[in-house]
Amino acid sequence: MSQDLLNKVSEKLSAQFGADVLSAELLYDFPVFTIHHNKIHDVLSFLKNDEELNFHFLTDLTAMQTEDEKHLGVIYHLHNMMKNYRVRIKTFVDMNHPDVPTATDLWPGANWMERESYDFFGVKFKGHPNLKRILNVDEMDIFPLRKEYPLEDQSRDDKSDKMFGR
Repeated sequence: MSQDLLNKVSEKLSAQFGADVLSAELLYDFPVFTIHHNKIHDVLSFLKNDEELNFHFLTDLTAMQTEDEKHLGVIYHLHNMMKNYRVRIKTFVDMNHPDVPTATDLWPGANWMERESYDFFGVKFKGHPNLKRILNVDEMDIFPLRKEYPLEDQSRDDKSDKMFGR
């Protein structure tokens, strides 16, 4: 089933978007597509509105930082509940220009997920109706889940490294 879905979606995306579909692969029995960031909104809209695919439900949206620490990624999990189709759509942007179009016009539920991704990674969702921090304080001037920020408070001297297995 997963390979068939990969082939079906890959064929439709390639016909519609050509070289903007950067990769299509089956990872752990899950169809995964990487899309050029300039076309991500068009691809998401196509996947939602195509009569056969009908990915009408956004299960999850999250962000990540690549291992090279030069790019941020946005990952979308889409679901067609009627046919039980699920796909993962990924796009990557430069850390210095983390602009991605909002998906709130397609799925209103993307609102809080995009705010969380902005809050922790700094992804700027262009066109978002209220892009502001959702969990961290508004005055915070860093994005705490980026790899350039230490996991621990380096100014504390009341911790012993032996307690942390170091």
